[in-house]
Formats: sequence, structure tokens, C-alpha cells
Amino acid sequence: MKLSNIYVLAISLSLAFACSQKQTQEPIQEEINLMIKSEKVAEHNGQPVFHYVLNNGTMQVELSNFGGLVHKIITPDKNGNKENITLTFDTVEEFLTKPNPFFGATAGRVANRIAKGKFSLDGKSYELARNNGDNHLHGGVEGFNKKVWTPETYSNDSVVGVKMTYLSVDGEEGYPGNLETTLWMELTTDNTLRIKFEAVTDQKTIVNLTNHTYFNLGGVKRDVLDHEFQFWADAYTPVNEELIPTGEVKDVTGTPFDFRSPKNLGEQIAANGEGFDHNMVMKLEKSDEMKHFVQVKHPESGRVMDMYSDNMGVQFYTANFVKDFQGADGKTYDKHWGFCLESQIWPDAINHENFPSPILNPGEKYEHTIEYRFSVEK
Repeated sequence: MKLSNIYVLAISLSLAFACSQKQTQEPIQEEINLMIKSEKVAEHNGQPVFHYVLNNGTMQVELSNFGGLVHKIITPDKNGNKENITLTFDTVEEFLTKPNPFFGATAGRVANRIAKGKFSLDGKSYELARNNGDNHLHGGVEGFNKKVWTPETYSNDSVVGVKMTYLSVDGEEGYPGNLETTLWMELTTDNTLRIKFEAVTDQKTIVNLTNHTYFNLGGVKRDVLDHEFQFWADAYTPVNEELIPTGEVKDVTGTPFDFRSPKNLGEQIAANGEGFDHNMVMKLEKSDEMKHFVQVKHPESGRVMDMYSDNMGVQFYTANFVKDFQGADGKTYDKHWGFCLESQIWPDAINHENFPSPILNPGEKYEHTIEYRFSVEK
């Protein structure tokens, strides 16, 4: 594919650190290079699609304005070896033409499932596409993951990022109201991938946005059953056979969902059956507080990922439906080769009065921030 419109912005920062050796201190200079690289790689529906590389000298994040997606995250292991830790495709064409389990995507207008593709607002019924059996999933047939967002790069002395905007018109995929959505995706000097969402509407509607990256801290060489997970969650929402919440909010005590102390994923999956595709209850009410949701460790590589969010739940998905899937770099992904931590309002919330509300009114602003913080343990 021919590449054009290459744009690079680099910022060099010199940070001084002090270390102590035998009661003496010697300053050590470590240089951090913040860089954005942009390449036009395709067009879709007459709109340009760009591939972005955000680099801070230690790690890099690759993004696309197609689907507002995270393409790759390349981080060092405990020996300094850098590898991609996400499930993805090589090219934009593959995202357009292959069956896609939402690799890295922005999911919306409403992420997760809505039972029977139906909901009501003020006595008026709305019907959405049923694109997951009898249910609506991640915004429908052409959700936000298949839209070309309008991008703009930005930077300062601590972050490099891409701001993306998308207008979802009234009636799109069956949802009411013109919804203006803004997405910021940025890499910081301290190895944090920060994702921020905002949305406003001109009619009463429902909104629940998230990112759907599949992680594999081992460098995507095999399944993630050797990863260790800790969730700061005391409850979860059980589901029926169609993975729709029953409406119950259940204590995790005595269940395979109890990750309040670090647990080996393989052992927990063995106790639970096929895997996890469930909402872990992190908060009962929305607040601006950034809460530590999850810590994931891969002992072999030493990679650690800590997830923080100001939302109320996180959908924990262990790639149960990924099988013999041709992904990037010549790799074939299989069951449990990745995991998703989808920060969001609880699934099917509009149809459960005891769940947090996904309703957005005119004059209000939907806001949601996720942080994935990366480090290593030696």
C-alpha cells in the first residue's frame, strides 16, 4: 500500500535524576523523546485514514482514526526486549474486510449488550440492530468502531496524543439524538495510555463508550492463562445463557469472580468453565474519582499493567470466542489469547432500574476516562 502525508513531531526532554553510591550522589541524565508520527494509509467512504505512532522513548502506542482504535502497544519486558502486547491486524483493509472481534476499537454509541435490541425512553420504544444473536452489541452493525473519526494531533511537555471527533446523527443504528463525541488518546512520559471520552446530545439518548483492546502481556506468543489478575471489585453481575445480565448484583465471595487477591487466570477459568465475559462492579455511582480497577502481571516477562477509571464497571472478557484467527505479524490467535478490560456503565443498564443509568440529556455532558499504566517487575 502506498503511504503518503507523513508527519512527525518530536519533543526532547532532559530529566535529571540522582542516585547514591557509597554515600555519594552522581546526577544521571536520562533523555525522554516524545514523538508523534502520522501516515495516511487508506481512504474509507471518501475520508482519509491515518496511522499514528506515539512514542515516549520507552514505549510506543499505535492508533488509527478508523474506529478510534488502538492498533499496537509496544512495551519492554524485564530484560528490555520490546514487543507488541495487543491482538490486532496488519492493515486497515483487514479491519474493513475480515470478521473483527472489535480489536482495539472504540465501542459505541452503547458498548456491550442490549437485550433484544430494545429500550424505552419517556414511554417511547426504540429498536436497534440485533447483531449478536437476538441482542444488540457494541453499537450495532456499523458502530463507532467502523467510523472514520476526524483527527487532530497535540502535544505538550508530558503527553503526545490524538484528539478525534465524530458526529453520530439522529437515528443512526436506531439511537435518538445527534450525538457529538470527542475522544482523546494520549501517551504520557510515565508510560500511561490515557483514553478520554466526552459526548453531548440534542435529544435524550443513551451513551456508554469504551475501548475494546485485547491485551497479552506475554507478547502475543500463546494464551494468557499464565497471567495474574487482581480486581478491586466486591461484586459482579451474573448473566444468562445469552450473556445478558439477569439484574442481580452478586457478592464475589466464594465464586471464581473473587479476584480481590491476585489469582492465576488459568485456575480461575478452570473453576468458572469456558472463561469470563462478565461485568465486574467497581462503583455503585459515577464520580470523578479515578479508581484502581485492575492490576495484571505476567510473571515470565515481568510486564505489569494497572488500569484506572472513573466509571462504574469493567467488562472482563477472556477472548472466549476467538478461535483460529489470522492476526498481525503472521500469528494465529486462538481461544484465551487475549483479555479485554472494558471500562463502562454496566451492560444492558437501560433495561434494569437497579443499574446505573446510561441516559444522557441535552445540556449534560458524558465524560469517561481510562488509564492503562505500564511497568515491569524484575
